[in-house]
Amino acid sequence: MARIQSRGGFLKILLLIILIVVLIFGGLIWFDFLGLIDVKDTLSPVTKWLGIEPRTVLKNGDDIYLLDKERLRKQQESVDIRYEELNSFQEELEVKTSEIKQREDQLTEKENAVKEKEKSLNQALQIYENEEENLKQSARYLMGMEPEKAVAQLVNMDEYDAVDLLRMAERVSREEGSASLVAYWLSLMEPEKSASLQEKLIKSSGGEEFSEEQWFSN
Repeated sequence: MARIQSRGGFLKILLLIILIVVLIFGGLIWFDFLGLIDVKDTLSPVTKWLGIEPRTVLKNGDDIYLLDKERLRKQQESVDIRYEELNSFQEELEVKTSEIKQREDQLTEKENAVKEKEKSLNQALQIYENEEENLKQSARYLMGMEPEKAVAQLVNMDEYDAVDLLRMAERVSREEGSASLVAYWLSLMEPEKSASLQEKLIKSSGGEEFSEEQWFSN
C-alpha cells in the first residue's frame, strides 16, 4: 500500500515537472515570436522537431524600418507616376502652345497683309483724289480762259488727256449750274479733231453724259 502511494506521488511530481518544462518552453517560444527575446538558435532543434518555423529575424539593424521603407517606396512610385503624367501634360501643353503661336503668327501675317492692302488702297485713293482735284482745277482754269486759247491748249494735248479734261469741265458745269463750254470748244476745232474727241468722249462715258445729239443741239 505504501509502495503504491509512493509511486503515485512520484508520477504527480513527474507530471508537474513536465508541465513546468512545457510552460517554460512555450513561454520562451512565445516571447521569441513577439521579438522580446532571441532563443531561436537555442531552441531550433526542438522547434524543428515540433514543426514550428522559427521567427524570421531581420539581418540588418536598419531593417526595423522596413514598413516605413515600403511606404516610402510606394509613395515614391506614386510621385514618379505623377511626375510622368505632369511631363506628358507639359509636352501636350507645349505642342498646343506651339500650334497657338503658329496660328497667331499666321493671323499676324494676314493682318499685316490686310493693312498693307488697305494702305495701298488709301494711297491709290489719295492719288486718285489728288489727280481728280488737279484735273478739276485745270478744267476750271481752262473754263476761265478765252475759248480760242482753251481750244489751242486742248488741241496740243494727248487726246485721252483732252477727253478727261473735257469730261471734267462738263461735270464742273453741271455741279455749278453754269453753261457748258465743251460743245463750243469742239465747234472751234478742226472737224477731224473734233470728231475724234467726240467719239472718245462718247465711248469713255458710255453714252450717258455725251451723245451726238448734244453736240448738234449746242
